[in-house]
Amino acid sequence: MSASAFALTGFISWALGLLIIMEVIRTYLVISGQVAANGFTPDNASLSPFMQRLARAHANCIEGLPIFGGLLGVAIIISKTDVTDPLASTLLGARIAQSVIHLVSTNQLAVSLRFTAFAVQMVIGAYWCWMLLI
Repeated sequence: MSASAFALTGFISWALGLLIIMEVIRTYLVISGQVAANGFTPDNASLSPFMQRLARAHANCIEGLPIFGGLLGVAIIISKTDVTDPLASTLLGARIAQSVIHLVSTNQLAVSLRFTAFAVQMVIGAYWCWMLLI
């Protein structure tokens, strides 16, 4: 498996993992009678700050998947993983770091670090776009 295919699978797996964590917690809240089965909002607004951050971290993954995953997919499809392989693990690491920081804290330093992790992804994505198009 190429580094690009691994990163794409890792990106999807990370988004799925966040979703599973959220749904396990939601299931517990329903079974324990703390929240009605139809009492959830997509952003978990009525739940704990952690659950709200979890919903947002998952949404960030889903929002980025068509862009970053799409670029990885294009590289795989057109057999140009030589473009994406060198930075594929960096992209995946930055995505995971962004999510973990989001889950842990929203203080000023955490927000700055989270943005830095996102900025790394944007720079890599822009570079890949350019290199795949030329």
